[in-house]
This record gives sequence, structure tokens and C-alpha cells, in this order.
Amino acid sequence: MTETGAHTAADAARESVVEAALAKLDLDSKTRLLAGQDMWSLPALPEIGLTSLVMSDGPIGVRGVRWTADDPSVALPSPTALAAAWDPALARRAGRLLAQEARRKGVHVLLAPTVNLHRTPLGGRHFEAYSEDPLLTGAIGTGYVQGVQDGGVGTTVKHFVANDAETDRFTVDNRIAPRPLRELYLAPFEAIVKNAHPWGIMTAYNQVNGVTMTEHRHLVNEVLRGEWGFDGFNVSDWMAARSTTGDIEGGLDVAMPGPQTVYGEALAAAVRAGEVEESTVDAAVRNVLRLAARVGALEGAPPVVTDPPAAIDGDALAREIAHRGFVLVRNENGALPLKNGTVALSGAAARDARVLGGGSAQVFPEHIVSPLDGLTAALPEGALTYTIGADPSDELTPADQGFTLRAVCRDASGTVLGEGTLPNGQVQWIGDDLPAGVTHEALASIEVVGRFTPRETGEHAFGTRGLGAFRLSVDGETLFDGVQALGPETDPFEAFFGSPVERAKVVLTAGETVDVSLLHTLDKEFAAPLPAVMFSFVHLGPRRDPDELIAEAVEAARAADTAVVVVATTERVESEGFDRKDLALPGRQDDLVRAVAAANPNTVVVVNAGSPVELPWREEVAAVLLSWFPGQEGGAALADVLTGAEEPGGRLPTTWPAALADAPVTEVTPTGGELDYAEGVFIGYRAWDKAGAVPAYAFGHGLGYTTWTYESLTARPGTATVRLTNTGDRPGREVVQVYLAPVDDGVERPARWLAGFGCVEAGPGETVETEIALPRRAFEIWDEEKNDWSFVGGAYEVLAARSLTDARLSATLEV
Repeated sequence: MTETGAHTAADAARESVVEAALAKLDLDSKTRLLAGQDMWSLPALPEIGLTSLVMSDGPIGVRGVRWTADDPSVALPSPTALAAAWDPALARRAGRLLAQEARRKGVHVLLAPTVNLHRTPLGGRHFEAYSEDPLLTGAIGTGYVQGVQDGGVGTTVKHFVANDAETDRFTVDNRIAPRPLRELYLAPFEAIVKNAHPWGIMTAYNQVNGVTMTEHRHLVNEVLRGEWGFDGFNVSDWMAARSTTGDIEGGLDVAMPGPQTVYGEALAAAVRAGEVEESTVDAAVRNVLRLAARVGALEGAPPVVTDPPAAIDGDALAREIAHRGFVLVRNENGALPLKNGTVALSGAAARDARVLGGGSAQVFPEHIVSPLDGLTAALPEGALTYTIGADPSDELTPADQGFTLRAVCRDASGTVLGEGTLPNGQVQWIGDDLPAGVTHEALASIEVVGRFTPRETGEHAFGTRGLGAFRLSVDGETLFDGVQALGPETDPFEAFFGSPVERAKVVLTAGETVDVSLLHTLDKEFAAPLPAVMFSFVHLGPRRDPDELIAEAVEAARAADTAVVVVATTERVESEGFDRKDLALPGRQDDLVRAVAAANPNTVVVVNAGSPVELPWREEVAAVLLSWFPGQEGGAALADVLTGAEEPGGRLPTTWPAALADAPVTEVTPTGGELDYAEGVFIGYRAWDKAGAVPAYAFGHGLGYTTWTYESLTARPGTATVRLTNTGDRPGREVVQVYLAPVDDGVERPARWLAGFGCVEAGPGETVETEIALPRRAFEIWDEEKNDWSFVGGAYEVLAARSLTDARLSATLEV
């Protein structure tokens, strides 16, 4: 059973228990509660019946407290894919599944969703955010938060606020005028707070207008808590808290991770020195205890959810979200769905799919269905051929396909402390995330050991990534024994996640298994930012001549009825921690597409990228399907859509440029520590309209497998009603988008903006009607002189559309 309503008798009961528990705590216990006890949890306080609160990264899965494949996680499609479905109800179902996963793993709080905006296509974490539009972002985020909390698990809506790029993200001062701050960047947070009542917020690393967000009293205490009425807990991004008094006075409740933080003993000392009022600490503790009460971690307090929602099939939902988020942006002459006949599949990502983005969003699914797997299962035997065609990367990556590995941990004397399994060659143990029996103090070396069965005959490259001493052996022979030192100006995080180094090449035979080993001795003199062990055993298969690979794909395509090419980005292109330099597909993938398209006019290109990339050949191919990072069932969903078993349900949540040079807003690099949001309210499609520029594909664009006729539009204050008919020969789903365009407006505003949307379903020949709310906020601007919202009356053109640039009906509305 789940509570309904913002204020219930259970709320009052929880508050009573919270106040009673707070009254029993001394200062040291209070301040200890506000500091992480380790990487992912807060300390238990048995004296008040409080169990340890556990947090975990999201947003596409629940990793749990250990970064390991021993406890796999369902991997849903990327947030851009979820937003592309334009369906808050689907987002809510995704959230419920993630709550189910969290409860299975003993997690109370999911560190998600990310609702920062796609200010520029170069944002490295673009794939982890929903959209360039604040209304769409807020709606999808609301559904997601509601779903997670339906399952009795907390969320932390992040990163509050304006963490819209990765360059210098720890220190950058984003200079944003009040109007764009309110109308764009704060808007999704405001909508989610008001409509979903999240139990947590995560404050960002960056500064906004000269104040670090963890210390931003105005935005946290006055706006978030004061104006909007947020009553949840506020946790720092990991290592973002830097000032004991500044953070607690700025409204930060919890400083993560622990045990070394600016809270705990430091905060207690500040209170005793008269620098902080104990009542300020009490307010923060109260917020944490309220969270504990809501999730059932505080004895005597009724949890919000007593009976979780019915169990959800994770594989089935992952598959559904994937095909619902696929965006068909081009489909000439009905190239899709596929007709009967043969299919020539090419692209390295068709075999080794990239299903999720890099960084803290990474989880380890139990299985992954690649496009090759999905199409092999869906097509008749003998109908499918596969060639590599082009590999997006010639860089060594963590040993994966064909490797079976484990990590053996030893102390300085060589005694084995413990072992852990590895999903691939990447060791990434942070905080207490160590194999059983292993401690950072005792650990001296880790040996990645196992076996490798090559898929291809030829020269295989092996190497390392990380700092310290390494000894690499293949098939019993030591190939490298040396030290990788930290350079004088190297960022320690970059040392962990930086470029791999090739150490040796070995000629191996496909199918013949060899023993492999990488012994890594820790450099105890190196002080990492966190207690962590992070290095990789990396590998690259035989590097064949790129022209030869493309020629093979061309021959296969020429002999097939349809050619399907899968192109992709890599973790070195899209990941947390850095922004993109360009929008080009890596490697020779553009050459592959052009060559295949020249050989077979019926060429379909699947774009496996979490955010926009340049598609210079897009007019030369029959169809282009954007699959984003499609999650663990991506290949199965792709087969569903290509064969016509399912419709591609997605619409673009962000404008897709033809070339980076066309994009109106691209700056991500600060000058003198500051990044000026000089474009004001004109980002995304708002900026494209203002510049008069034409993108490759407009915001909201997406094709289906049926056709729709928009019959009528009725616009009234507060609502727009749209009537439409499925005029095709198969059932379909349509996303009806409503835009407002001011008539003879004297206010500087975008030419048009999304005011509402709705999804409808209909069978062939069926007529349906949808009523779409037009909220008052859609007609308001932030008045910087009054420091308040201002309603702008007058005439508006109301547009019922399939995309920003494909309006089907219009009506004039006077407000």
C-alpha cells in the first residue's frame, strides 16, 4: 500500500517519531549522522532505532554498494532514450522497476535522476540527462521519481543546479542571469518538487554566480526549501562539500562520501566554537531522519510504502523502453520495416553493443543482447550475414569478450587476502568496495588472472591503464615488467581513467585458450583522492586493414536485399568526466556507411550513441534509426523494430545538428574559471529558431510505421484538445505536441516553445482525442525587476504538431 496526498496522518506520525528521535541525540551523534560513514552509507544510530541508510548510483540501473558483476543489475536504456518516448507513465514504470532492484540490493536511496539540460551537444554527460527542454525534462523526471518512490525508495534529483557540462566541473562558476536560471535550469527541479515531492536533492560541484552550490543559501534555503516547499534531504555530490560552516549554513544536510568529510567532528567543533548554531544542525538531522522514516529505516515510524508494487519483469520492461525510445528520423520508400529477404549486418557495435554510458551510470547487467544476437534470433536461418566493416576504436579497452578473469589480492608478504570475480579487465574498487577479507591497509598487490579464448586469429595487443608497477604475462611468458608513474601535472582521476598503454603484442589462434595475468603492485606513496584501487588489464584484437574490412562489408551488402550498418560512439567519446571535442563518429564508420550505401540503395543505419553525432551521409541512405544507449535488451528491441513487430516509438528530446558548426550554443570551456551563459533563454530549439538555422532533425521529430491525420484543434484557457485519426494500415502510437507562439509580442521570448504533450494509441481507421493541459506557467516569464513570475497576456498561436517544424493544426488563443 502507498500513501496518497501530500499531507496524511502518516506524515504526522512520522514527524512525531522524527522529533522524538532528534531529542535523544547529542551533538556528536547528530553531526556524525550528517557525514557518510563510508562510500555509500550513513551510520546507524541504534539508540534511536535508526539503521544505516544506503545510497546507490543510478540512473539506468541500481549498482548497489559494490561495483561488481557478482550482483548483476538490470540495465535500462539511457535517459535520452527514456525521454525520447515522451511518456511520463513509462518513466514511472521504469522507476518502479528500479525501486524493486534497490530493495533487492538493500538500497534506500537511488542517486538519480539527472535533470540538467542539454545546453550544448558537447556535454559529456548528455546521455545521462533527458532533454534540452525544461518542460519535457520535468515531466519525465516527475514520472521517474514517482515510480521509484512508489516502491518505497528515495531519489536524489540532480545535479542542483546548472551542472550542464563536465569541463572543470569541480570549480567552474556558471554565470547565469535570473531569467534563464528560472525559466530553464531551475524549471525541471521545480516541476519535480511540486509534482513528485522527491525525498532528496543532490547539489552539484559547480558554482552558480560566484557561490558553490553546496553553500548556495539562496538557491537551496530560499528557493528550493522556501518557495517550493521541498522537505527532503540535500546530499552533496561526492566530494563536493568543502566548507563546514559554508555548507551547513548553505542548506547542505549530508556530506558524502565518508568517513573524512567537512561534517562529523569538524561540524561538532564548529558548533562548540560558536561558528554554527546547533539549531542549524538540528534542521539537517531532521531532514535525514525524515528520509529514514519514509523508507522504513527509523523504528516506530510508518514507512510511506508498506506493500511495494507488483513485481516487474526487468528484461521485458528494458526491451519495451528501448523500442519505445528508438527514433526513426528517416525512412525513404518504406525501407522499414524490413521486407522478406536477406540482411547484411555490419559494424563492430553490432557484435559488441554499447548499451550504456560511461562513469557513475555504469552497471553490470546479467546479459546483453547485441544487434547481432537480436537479428540472429528474429530472422530465418541463413537470412543474416555479419561483417565487422569498421571498428569505432583502435584503442585498447578493458579485457572483455573471450576473457574469464578474477582478481587475487595479496598483502606485502604475498599472502592471499581474498579474491573477487571480474566482469572484465577493469578493477574499480572505491571505498570499502573490496573483496571479502581485503582492506586498503593490508592490500599490497592485485593479480588479474584467468584465461582468454580469442575470437580471431592474429596479433593481439595487451596493455595496462593506471598507476604503479605492472607485470603482464600471456601464455606463461612475461611480456612487460615496469612502472607507470604519475606525471608532474597529471590529474589523479585522469590517471585512473586515462589512456591505456600498449605493452606487448602476441600472435594467437582463434579458439585456442591461453592463460593471462596482470600483477599490479600498489604505489603506497601515491595519495588518491579517495581510498580506491583502480586500474585495467586492456586488450585489442587483431588490427586488420580498414579498407579490407570495408570492402568485405560492401561485398556482403551488395549480395543482400537490405544492408544494416550499426555505427557507435565509444567510452572515450561519451562519458562522465569530460566533454566532447566534436560530434564526429570515431574511426572509419562514416566511410563504411557511404561505401555500403553506394553498393546497396536499401541501406539502414542504426546510430548507437547517447547524444547527437554528425551524420554526413544521412541523405545517401534509405533509413536512419537512433537507438541511443539501448540497455541490456537493445538488440532484441532493435530486431522488434526492424522487422515491424514493434513500432519505433521515439521522438527527439533534443535537436540533432547536421554539423557542430551549425549549433547555436556550444561553449563548455570556462574563461578565467567562469562560463558565461550569454545565450540567456535561447538554448536548444529556442536558439535554433532565433539563429534561423536548420538542423538535421528538429526537436520532437520521429517517424512511425503508420500515418496520422490531425482532424481538429480546440484551444481554451488551460487546455488544448486535439482530435486525430490513424489513417494507416496498422496500429500506432502518436506523440501529440502542443507549442505556443506569441502573436505580435513585445517581450523578448523564443519564437515558440513546448507547452504540453500527450500520447495516443489507435488502430487502423480509428479516431482518438486527447486533452493536453496548457499550464499558466507556459504563458509566464521571470521578471527580473519584480523578482517574480509575470503572466504575459495577449494573443497566442496554439500549434498541434508532430514536431517543432511539423505543425498540423493551429488556433488562436487570447489570454
